[in-house]
Amino acid sequence: MEAILALEDGRVFRGKSLGAVGEITGEVVFNTGMTGYQEILTDPSYRGQIVTMTVPHVGNTGVNELDPESGRVQAAGFVVRESGRSSSWRAIGELQHYLKNHGVVGIEGLDTRALTRHLRDGGVLRGCISSNGKSAEAAVKAAQLSPRPEEQDLVGPVSCARPYVWREGRSGLMGESPPTRGGAYHVVVFDYGVKRNILRLLADTGLKLTVVPAGTSAADALALRPDGIFLSNGPGDPAVCSPQIETIKALIGRVPIFGICLGIQLLAHALGGATFKLKFGHRGINHPVRDEQTGKIEITSQNHGYAVEESSLPHELVVTHRSLYDGTVEGFAHRDVPLFAVQFHPEAAPGPHDSWHLFDRFIDLIAEGRPLPGLARARTA
Repeated sequence: MEAILALEDGRVFRGKSLGAVGEITGEVVFNTGMTGYQEILTDPSYRGQIVTMTVPHVGNTGVNELDPESGRVQAAGFVVRESGRSSSWRAIGELQHYLKNHGVVGIEGLDTRALTRHLRDGGVLRGCISSNGKSAEAAVKAAQLSPRPEEQDLVGPVSCARPYVWREGRSGLMGESPPTRGGAYHVVVFDYGVKRNILRLLADTGLKLTVVPAGTSAADALALRPDGIFLSNGPGDPAVCSPQIETIKALIGRVPIFGICLGIQLLAHALGGATFKLKFGHRGINHPVRDEQTGKIEITSQNHGYAVEESSLPHELVVTHRSLYDGTVEGFAHRDVPLFAVQFHPEAAPGPHDSWHLFDRFIDLIAEGRPLPGLARARTA
């Protein structure tokens, strides 16, 4: 069945239907990862987005029950050059059936290189995938009328409905002995769209985890008597998350805090800083980041369309990590209170384990109850 992808600027790409038949709108972005499409599809940070894979062949490893980062497909739509049959001992199903079963509208057979260049040159755009016979003109109009990310609360729909305890670690899935190092500490995880592997890596340090909804107040979080607070990844524009920012303001200095992805952006706002929208975002598993304290380079996984505005940060914050692609802030820590955060995803392990030490750093932060030692001035980009 024929399908089209129409962009708000009038550009139209034609291909074949993939997954469910229908129509979907969303912000069109691209991911440069060579693999990991099931994790991408189920990552809540992709809520409301149409994801384009730049790798030409997608579907080779099929789908399985261990790789999903949440309980459902979160991406609004999926765009690939070619989807093939799986050839992996881990596969229990095919990508095209997986998309159809989850009601995800996709498209294949179009020139994803041309689409990626178009987005890279002009910036991300709203789009419409249609496989229900809609005309190109009508699909362009649908893209133009679709809501912008900064006009939506995307965090609420991906957060949990009520608090729960998380115990599963990656070590348990791999048949390894459970960890004990952080067993004495209780951490409250604010779920803005948290990925399962983040929870697994936190659990692998031995922490006791209570996951709470994004709208939980500071008073209710502190009533759980946490030794630490974790701020998760999530979708959308951090500037529209005013309730969450106010909650974080009330928690700073009360308990050690660690944030990832959306977590660092919300922390920046809570501390008086600002964020800005990147032209086409950072989405891939090959992003080099420099640790400004050690000079060490880590290969990281990233998925964000917004970044912290470095010039807006107060003196009390030190930039600890920086992107070697464009010099943007990839991490910071506070000089005076126990708090640090990173923009990339240390749990995703593309390095493969370059950044796992950050979870141990969180344990150290909780144990010492004071700012990270040896904070130096940030290097210039």
